Amino acid sequence: MSEAEHVPAAGTTSVRRSRDVPLLVERARTGDPRAVARLITLVENGDALLPAIAAALAPYAGQAQVVGLTGSPGVGKSTTTNELVRALRAHGHRVGVLAVDPSSPFTGGAILGDRVRMQDHATDPGVYIRSMSSRGHLGGLAAATPQAVRVLEGAGCDVVLVETVGVGQAEVEVASLADTTLVLLAPGMGDAIQAVKAGILEIADVFVVNKADRDGVDATVRDIQGMIALGERGPGQWRPQVVRSVAARGEGIDDIAAAIDKHRGWLVEHGELRRRQEARAAAEIEAIALGTLRARIGSLRDGTELSTLATKVAEGATDPYTAAEELLAQLAR
Repeated sequence: MSEAEHVPAAGTTSVRRSRDVPLLVERARTGDPRAVARLITLVENGDALLPAIAAALAPYAGQAQVVGLTGSPGVGKSTTTNELVRALRAHGHRVGVLAVDPSSPFTGGAILGDRVRMQDHATDPGVYIRSMSSRGHLGGLAAATPQAVRVLEGAGCDVVLVETVGVGQAEVEVASLADTTLVLLAPGMGDAIQAVKAGILEIADVFVVNKADRDGVDATVRDIQGMIALGERGPGQWRPQVVRSVAARGEGIDDIAAAIDKHRGWLVEHGELRRRQEARAAAEIEAIALGTLRARIGSLRDGTELSTLATKVAEGATDPYTAAEELLAQLAR
Protein backbone atom coordinates (compact mmCIF):
# COMPACT_ATOMS: atom_id res chain seq x y z
CA MET A 1 0.00 0.00 0.00
CA SER A 2 3.03 2.26 -0.19
CA GLU A 3 2.10 5.49 -1.92
CA ALA A 4 5.41 6.01 -3.69
CA GLU A 5 5.92 2.77 -5.60
CA HIS A 6 2.46 1.44 -6.39
CA VAL A 7 1.84 0.49 -10.04
CA PRO A 8 -0.75 2.78 -11.68
CA ALA A 9 -4.17 1.25 -12.13
CA ALA A 10 -7.24 2.12 -14.14
CA GLY A 11 -8.93 5.23 -12.85
CA THR A 12 -5.75 6.51 -11.18
CA THR A 13 -6.09 10.04 -12.51
CA SER A 14 -9.71 10.32 -11.36
CA VAL A 15 -8.80 9.10 -7.89
CA ARG A 16 -5.85 11.47 -7.59
CA ARG A 17 -8.05 14.47 -8.33
CA SER A 18 -11.38 13.14 -7.16
CA ARG A 19 -13.63 15.04 -4.77
CA ASP A 20 -16.05 12.12 -4.53
CA VAL A 21 -15.71 11.27 -0.83
CA PRO A 22 -17.69 7.98 -0.88
CA LEU A 23 -15.59 6.76 -3.83
CA LEU A 24 -12.33 7.74 -2.13
CA VAL A 25 -13.28 6.03 1.13
CA GLU A 26 -14.43 2.92 -0.74
CA ARG A 27 -11.13 2.76 -2.65
CA ALA A 28 -9.14 3.41 0.54
CA ARG A 29 -10.93 0.50 2.24
CA THR A 30 -9.63 -1.79 -0.50
CA GLY A 31 -6.06 -0.57 0.09
CA ASP A 32 -5.75 1.78 -2.88
CA PRO A 33 -2.76 3.96 -1.86
CA ARG A 34 -3.76 6.80 -4.16
CA ALA A 35 -7.17 7.07 -2.54
CA VAL A 36 -5.51 7.14 0.88
CA ALA A 37 -3.06 9.79 -0.36
CA ARG A 38 -5.87 11.89 -1.79
CA LEU A 39 -7.86 11.77 1.47
CA ILE A 40 -4.83 12.75 3.57
CA THR A 41 -4.00 15.57 1.16
CA LEU A 42 -7.53 16.93 1.49
CA VAL A 43 -7.21 16.65 5.27
CA GLU A 44 -3.83 18.41 5.31
CA ASN A 45 -5.13 21.25 3.16
CA GLY A 46 -8.16 21.81 5.40
CA ASP A 47 -10.40 21.30 2.38
CA ALA A 48 -14.11 22.14 2.53
CA LEU A 49 -14.73 18.39 2.14
CA LEU A 50 -13.15 17.70 5.55
CA PRO A 51 -16.48 17.37 7.44
CA ALA A 52 -17.77 14.93 4.81
CA ILE A 53 -14.54 12.91 5.01
CA ALA A 54 -14.74 12.77 8.81
CA ALA A 55 -18.36 11.61 8.63
CA ALA A 56 -17.54 8.88 6.12
CA LEU A 57 -14.65 7.62 8.26
CA ALA A 58 -16.52 7.74 11.58
CA PRO A 59 -17.67 4.07 11.51
CA TYR A 60 -14.04 2.91 11.46
CA ALA A 61 -12.79 5.03 14.38
CA GLY A 62 -10.84 3.27 17.10
CA GLN A 63 -10.12 0.12 15.07
CA ALA A 64 -6.35 0.66 14.82
CA GLN A 65 -3.73 0.55 17.54
CA VAL A 66 -2.01 3.95 17.55
CA VAL A 67 1.62 3.97 18.70
CA GLY A 68 3.55 7.23 19.06
CA LEU A 69 7.35 7.47 18.85
CA THR A 70 9.09 10.57 20.13
CA GLY A 71 12.48 11.68 21.35
CA SER A 72 15.26 14.11 20.59
CA PRO A 73 16.88 14.25 17.15
CA GLY A 74 19.52 11.58 16.61
CA VAL A 75 18.13 8.90 18.93
CA GLY A 76 17.04 6.68 16.02
CA LYS A 77 13.28 7.23 15.77
CA SER A 78 13.10 6.60 12.03
CA THR A 79 15.30 3.51 12.18
CA THR A 80 13.25 2.12 15.08
CA THR A 81 10.02 2.86 13.21
CA ASN A 82 11.37 1.09 10.13
CA GLU A 83 12.25 -2.02 12.14
CA LEU A 84 8.94 -2.00 14.00
CA VAL A 85 7.15 -2.00 10.65
CA ARG A 86 9.17 -5.06 9.69
CA ALA A 87 8.25 -6.85 12.94
CA LEU A 88 4.56 -5.97 12.66
CA ARG A 89 4.40 -7.14 9.05
CA ALA A 90 5.99 -10.45 10.10
CA HIS A 91 2.93 -10.94 12.32
CA GLY A 92 0.58 -10.14 9.44
CA HIS A 93 -0.45 -6.66 10.58
CA ARG A 94 -1.36 -3.98 8.09
CA VAL A 95 0.68 -0.92 9.07
CA GLY A 96 0.35 2.80 8.50
CA VAL A 97 3.15 5.26 9.26
CA LEU A 98 2.75 9.00 9.72
CA ALA A 99 6.21 10.57 9.95
CA VAL A 100 6.08 14.26 10.85
CA ASP A 101 9.00 16.32 9.57
CA PRO A 102 9.91 19.89 10.49
CA SER A 103 9.00 22.49 7.92
CA SER A 104 10.79 25.62 6.80
CA PRO A 105 9.63 28.77 8.62
CA PHE A 106 10.16 30.62 5.34
CA THR A 107 8.62 28.44 2.64
CA GLY A 108 6.64 25.90 4.66
CA GLY A 109 8.39 23.09 2.78
CA ALA A 110 9.95 19.99 4.35
CA ILE A 111 12.68 17.56 3.39
CA LEU A 112 10.45 14.60 4.31
CA GLY A 113 13.52 12.53 5.05
CA ASP A 114 11.67 9.84 6.98
CA ARG A 115 10.16 8.44 3.79
CA VAL A 116 13.67 8.20 2.35
CA ARG A 117 14.80 6.19 5.37
CA MET A 118 11.90 3.73 5.06
CA GLN A 119 12.33 2.66 1.45
CA ASP A 120 12.66 -0.97 2.63
CA HIS A 121 8.84 -1.10 2.68
CA ALA A 122 8.14 0.98 -0.43
CA THR A 123 6.80 -1.96 -2.45
CA ASP A 124 4.93 -3.70 0.39
CA PRO A 125 1.16 -3.41 -0.24
CA GLY A 126 0.53 -3.91 3.48
CA VAL A 127 2.41 -0.74 4.45
CA TYR A 128 1.42 2.89 3.89
CA ILE A 129 4.04 5.54 4.70
CA ARG A 130 3.17 9.23 4.68
CA SER A 131 5.51 12.06 5.58
CA MET A 132 3.76 15.16 6.86
CA SER A 133 5.16 18.65 7.23
CA SER A 134 4.56 20.17 10.66
CA ARG A 135 3.82 23.52 8.94
CA GLY A 136 4.87 25.40 12.04
CA HIS A 137 2.54 23.49 14.38
CA LEU A 138 4.13 23.05 17.80
CA GLY A 139 4.17 19.89 19.92
CA GLY A 140 5.94 17.61 17.45
CA LEU A 141 2.93 16.82 15.24
CA ALA A 142 1.17 18.42 12.30
CA ALA A 143 -2.25 19.96 12.90
CA ALA A 144 -3.79 17.42 10.51
CA THR A 145 -2.23 14.36 12.16
CA PRO A 146 -5.34 13.28 14.17
CA GLN A 147 -7.51 13.26 11.06
CA ALA A 148 -4.77 11.53 9.06
CA VAL A 149 -4.81 8.77 11.70
CA ARG A 150 -8.55 8.40 11.08
CA VAL A 151 -7.89 8.05 7.36
CA LEU A 152 -5.43 5.20 7.99
CA GLU A 153 -7.89 3.54 10.38
CA GLY A 154 -10.50 3.76 7.63
CA ALA A 155 -8.00 2.26 5.19
CA GLY A 156 -7.87 -0.87 7.33
CA CYS A 157 -4.53 -0.40 9.08
CA ASP A 158 -4.23 -2.58 12.18
CA VAL A 159 -1.43 -0.44 13.62
CA VAL A 160 -0.64 3.23 12.98
CA LEU A 161 2.84 4.41 13.94
CA VAL A 162 3.13 8.17 14.48
CA GLU A 163 6.69 9.49 14.53
CA THR A 164 7.09 13.04 15.83
CA VAL A 165 9.40 15.81 14.63
CA GLY A 166 11.97 15.34 17.39
CA VAL A 167 12.41 18.73 19.00
CA GLY A 168 13.01 18.07 22.69
CA GLN A 169 11.30 17.99 26.03
CA ALA A 170 8.21 20.00 25.11
CA GLU A 171 7.15 17.52 22.44
CA VAL A 172 4.29 15.96 24.38
CA GLU A 173 1.30 16.30 22.05
CA VAL A 174 1.76 12.76 20.74
CA ALA A 175 0.65 11.39 24.15
CA SER A 176 -2.84 12.77 23.57
CA LEU A 177 -3.02 11.03 20.18
CA ALA A 178 -1.46 7.62 20.84
CA ASP A 179 -2.70 4.59 22.74
CA THR A 180 0.93 3.78 23.59
CA THR A 181 3.75 6.32 23.61
CA LEU A 182 7.38 5.30 23.13
CA VAL A 183 10.06 7.74 24.25
CA LEU A 184 13.44 7.01 22.70
CA LEU A 185 16.72 7.97 24.32
CA ALA A 186 20.35 7.15 23.64
CA PRO A 187 23.43 6.98 25.85
CA GLY A 188 25.70 10.00 25.80
CA MET A 189 22.99 12.55 24.93
CA GLY A 190 22.63 14.10 28.38
CA ASP A 191 23.56 13.74 32.02
CA ALA A 192 21.55 12.18 34.85
CA ILE A 193 19.63 15.42 35.42
CA GLN A 194 17.96 14.98 32.00
CA ALA A 195 16.27 11.84 33.26
CA VAL A 196 14.33 13.64 35.99
CA LYS A 197 13.31 16.80 34.13
CA ALA A 198 9.63 17.44 33.57
CA GLY A 199 8.34 17.23 30.02
CA ILE A 200 8.77 14.55 27.44
CA LEU A 201 9.92 11.83 29.84
CA GLU A 202 6.64 12.04 31.76
CA ILE A 203 4.54 10.88 28.82
CA ALA A 204 6.29 7.55 28.21
CA ASP A 205 4.46 4.24 28.43
CA VAL A 206 7.62 2.53 27.18
CA PHE A 207 11.18 3.86 27.32
CA VAL A 208 13.45 2.65 24.54
CA VAL A 209 17.16 3.11 25.15
CA ASN A 210 18.41 2.84 21.59
CA LYS A 211 22.03 2.56 20.44
CA ALA A 212 22.56 0.28 23.43
CA ASP A 213 25.93 -0.80 22.06
CA ARG A 214 27.36 2.56 23.14
CA ASP A 215 29.25 3.24 26.34
CA GLY A 216 27.09 4.52 29.17
CA VAL A 217 23.96 2.52 28.39
CA ASP A 218 23.80 1.00 31.89
CA ALA A 219 23.95 4.45 33.48
CA THR A 220 21.19 5.71 31.16
CA VAL A 221 18.95 2.76 32.06
CA ARG A 222 19.61 3.32 35.79
CA ASP A 223 18.73 7.00 35.49
CA ILE A 224 15.42 6.18 33.80
CA GLN A 225 14.56 3.49 36.31
CA GLY A 226 15.37 5.90 39.13
CA MET A 227 13.03 8.48 37.63
CA ILE A 228 10.27 5.88 37.30
CA ALA A 229 10.74 4.89 40.94
CA LEU A 230 10.15 8.51 42.02
CA GLY A 231 6.67 8.51 40.48
CA GLU A 232 3.64 7.84 42.67
CA ARG A 233 1.45 5.01 41.36
CA GLY A 234 -1.58 3.39 42.87
CA PRO A 235 -2.37 -0.33 42.77
CA GLY A 236 -2.81 -1.59 39.22
CA GLN A 237 -1.39 1.53 37.58
CA TRP A 238 0.96 1.09 34.65
CA ARG A 239 4.68 1.16 35.36
CA PRO A 240 6.64 2.27 32.27
CA GLN A 241 8.80 -0.44 30.74
CA VAL A 242 12.47 0.13 29.88
CA VAL A 243 13.76 -1.67 26.78
CA ARG A 244 17.22 -1.68 25.20
CA SER A 245 17.72 -1.80 21.45
CA VAL A 246 20.18 -1.36 18.62
CA ALA A 247 17.67 -0.57 15.90
CA ALA A 248 20.31 -0.21 13.19
CA ARG A 249 21.03 -3.94 13.62
CA GLY A 250 17.44 -4.96 14.34
CA GLU A 251 18.32 -5.88 17.93
CA GLY A 252 15.72 -5.46 20.68
CA ILE A 253 12.85 -4.78 18.26
CA ASP A 254 10.94 -7.88 19.40
CA ASP A 255 11.32 -6.65 22.99
CA ILE A 256 9.85 -3.27 22.00
CA ALA A 257 6.92 -5.00 20.26
CA ALA A 258 6.36 -7.18 23.34
CA ALA A 259 6.31 -4.10 25.60
CA ILE A 260 3.76 -2.43 23.30
CA ASP A 261 1.57 -5.56 23.41
CA LYS A 262 1.87 -5.72 27.20
CA HIS A 263 0.76 -2.11 27.51
CA ARG A 264 -2.10 -2.73 25.11
CA GLY A 265 -3.28 -5.60 27.30
CA TRP A 266 -3.14 -3.38 30.38
CA LEU A 267 -5.11 -0.65 28.59
CA VAL A 268 -7.89 -3.06 27.69
CA GLU A 269 -7.95 -4.80 31.08
CA HIS A 270 -8.27 -1.55 33.04
CA GLY A 271 -10.62 0.29 30.68
CA GLU A 272 -7.89 2.82 29.98
CA LEU A 273 -8.05 2.29 26.21
CA ARG A 274 -11.62 3.57 26.04
CA ARG A 275 -10.75 6.49 28.34
CA ARG A 276 -7.84 7.48 26.10
CA GLN A 277 -9.97 7.19 22.96
CA GLU A 278 -12.64 9.41 24.51
CA ALA A 279 -10.01 11.93 25.64
CA ARG A 280 -8.60 11.92 22.10
CA ALA A 281 -12.07 12.55 20.67
CA ALA A 282 -12.65 15.39 23.15
CA ALA A 283 -9.36 17.00 22.12
CA GLU A 284 -10.32 16.73 18.44
CA ILE A 285 -13.74 18.28 19.04
CA GLU A 286 -12.18 21.11 21.04
CA ALA A 287 -9.53 21.75 18.37
CA ILE A 288 -12.15 21.86 15.60
CA ALA A 289 -14.41 24.17 17.63
CA LEU A 290 -11.52 26.52 18.45
CA GLY A 291 -10.43 26.50 14.83
CA THR A 292 -13.93 27.50 13.76
CA LEU A 293 -14.01 30.28 16.33
CA ARG A 294 -10.63 31.57 15.16
CA ALA A 295 -11.88 31.62 11.59
CA ARG A 296 -14.97 33.58 12.63
CA ILE A 297 -12.90 36.02 14.66
CA GLY A 298 -10.66 36.41 11.63
CA SER A 299 -13.70 37.32 9.54
CA LEU A 300 -14.63 39.95 12.12
CA ARG A 301 -11.30 41.68 11.45
CA ASP A 302 -12.64 42.55 8.02
CA GLY A 303 -15.62 44.33 9.60
CA THR A 304 -15.97 47.04 12.24
CA GLU A 305 -16.90 45.06 15.37
CA LEU A 306 -13.38 44.08 16.47
CA SER A 307 -11.92 47.46 15.51
CA THR A 308 -14.58 49.26 17.50
CA LEU A 309 -13.95 47.12 20.59
CA ALA A 310 -10.18 47.56 20.21
CA THR A 311 -10.61 51.33 20.09
CA LYS A 312 -12.69 51.28 23.28
CA VAL A 313 -10.07 49.21 25.10
CA ALA A 314 -7.23 51.45 23.88
CA GLU A 315 -9.10 54.57 25.05
CA GLY A 316 -9.88 53.03 28.43
CA ALA A 317 -13.62 53.11 27.78
CA THR A 318 -13.84 49.39 28.53
CA ASP A 319 -11.58 46.53 29.58
CA PRO A 320 -10.39 43.62 27.40
CA TYR A 321 -12.44 41.02 29.31
CA THR A 322 -15.70 42.91 28.78
CA ALA A 323 -14.74 43.45 25.15
CA ALA A 324 -14.05 39.72 24.75
CA GLU A 325 -17.48 38.90 26.19
CA GLU A 326 -19.07 41.28 23.71
CA LEU A 327 -17.08 39.67 20.89
CA LEU A 328 -18.24 36.19 21.91
CA ALA A 329 -21.82 37.40 22.08
CA GLN A 330 -21.52 38.76 18.54
CA LEU A 331 -20.07 35.42 17.39
CA ALA A 332 -23.00 33.58 18.97
CA ARG A 333 -25.43 35.79 17.07
